[in-house]
Amino acid sequence: MGLKVQFLLLLCIILPAMVSGIRFIRINNNNPFSVKGRVYCDPCRFSFESLATTYIAGAEVILQCKDRITNDIVFSKQSQTDSSGAYTINVDADFENQVCDVKLLSSSQDDCKEPALGRDQSRVILNRFNGIATNDRFVNNLGFMKNEALSGCADILRKYYKFGSKN
Repeated sequence: MGLKVQFLLLLCIILPAMVSGIRFIRINNNNPFSVKGRVYCDPCRFSFESLATTYIAGAEVILQCKDRITNDIVFSKQSQTDSSGAYTINVDADFENQVCDVKLLSSSQDDCKEPALGRDQSRVILNRFNGIATNDRFVNNLGFMKNEALSGCADILRKYYKFGSKN
């Protein structure tokens, strides 16, 4: 009987505690977070990505983390998009009690510089105790709008309407 109790104790208490401890050590090994996203140009001024969307090389974004109580900026790091409009910002710290957002700074396209309403910033979680198993943090795409909508944009909207309707 004593051997069965020891085995049950090992199985139910000690083994899960060991696994949890190993996971804690593995998670906190100072691997940087990789904040990833893309910046697009909305040629139709829809304020969302569409069939006509292009991605902006050379756009600038900034990651800012603010204290939840004082709203003071405690971390800031800029990045620039590559030829595909993608960016990666490596962050070495854990911002457990801060609010972090990636924001648009500037566009490299002269005719596409107006930030799209609601697509000019995106929240990102930069702490390790939230159920996310990887160090990669994917941010919603951020967008600028062209100064004037292209001529074929009405056709694109009609395609979306036909796709969404049940007729």
